[in-house]
Amino acid sequence: MAESKDYYSILGVSKDATADDLKRAYRKLAKQYHPDAQHTEEDKKKAEAKFKEINEAYSVLSDENKRAQYDRFGSNFEQAGFGGSGFGGYSNAYDFSGFGGIDFDLEDILGSVFGGGFGSSSKKSQGPTRGADIRTNMSLKFEEAAFGVKKEISITRNEKCDSCNGSGAKPGSRIITCDKCGGRGKIQMTQNTIMGAFSTVKTCDKCNGTGKVIETPCEKCSGKGIVRKSRKIEINVPAGIDDGQAISLRGEGDAGKKGGPNGDLYVVMKVAPHKYFKRNGFDISANVRVPFTKMALGGDIKIPTLEGEMEFNIPEGTTTGTKFRVKDQGIPILNGKGRGNLEFTVDVDVPKKLTDKQREILIEFAKTFGEEVNPKKRGIFW
Repeated sequence: MAESKDYYSILGVSKDATADDLKRAYRKLAKQYHPDAQHTEEDKKKAEAKFKEINEAYSVLSDENKRAQYDRFGSNFEQAGFGGSGFGGYSNAYDFSGFGGIDFDLEDILGSVFGGGFGSSSKKSQGPTRGADIRTNMSLKFEEAAFGVKKEISITRNEKCDSCNGSGAKPGSRIITCDKCGGRGKIQMTQNTIMGAFSTVKTCDKCNGTGKVIETPCEKCSGKGIVRKSRKIEINVPAGIDDGQAISLRGEGDAGKKGGPNGDLYVVMKVAPHKYFKRNGFDISANVRVPFTKMALGGDIKIPTLEGEMEFNIPEGTTTGTKFRVKDQGIPILNGKGRGNLEFTVDVDVPKKLTDKQREILIEFAKTFGEEVNPKKRGIFW
């Protein structure tokens, strides 16, 4: 006696599964193992056997009488005196048309497997569709990002055809219901496979799923309803914007279709580095080289800012690496009030060349600290 098949296990459901549970499980597995959804011939052969098994299980469990008999006697019903070659005469000639009352769209099946490459066309919206967003970059100088600037950018985008007003039809021409699909956007086809007749639903190739046909396409847009155009758009860059941040302009992206809204335009900032400053949020930092005499004696030094040089007084005995902060000399706060700070680190600026007098003074200065200085005597080339 052949081993009894576990139809519940084949469908991946429990023995108390409802009719809806069975239908959901069956639909999922049918999509997964449909032969037309396989990549290779080997996979297709394996899927055919599995597909047949899945349909056998569902044909039994979806029928109340057959399910009751199966629950009592198992799949080896001939041993129980029912005769035949299976429940309902199941065989290789089984008619898959309708799949037990479930309508299948082949492009849905393939789309679920291949990630939208098939199913997307059958799902084309016949109503308004939003236009795509556009992303572009804008180059800014450090100071332009800090204080804001008004600049123009050039973009190319889809715009509604002004000749047909986006309809795709030549002015005066009609848009009629597709006679091939009756306006449904889909057509039903029956395919004969090794497992029997298979009824599928596909996107209408005459109207491309829209259900409508243009009698005479617009000459300017070739019936698409949109045209590609280059535009210059003025951008107000706010003060304080940083590298990588974006400005969103609502409605400045690609045009929508069939009255749908336009997409948006996103302008991403690419800020060039500064010669002196580094940015940290709204604060900036820099290194300042100071003569060792100023560091030793203290006094006013000139430091760079975003708006030019300014004087700053450092105390006597300042050492290399000392950091100072100047309030409100950083980046203006984006969409707010106030500014960040400027922080600078001082480094001693050691002179590379000294006059004889300067050398003598330094030697005497060193001696006052008890330091022995033995500078090399200057030669003819030094």
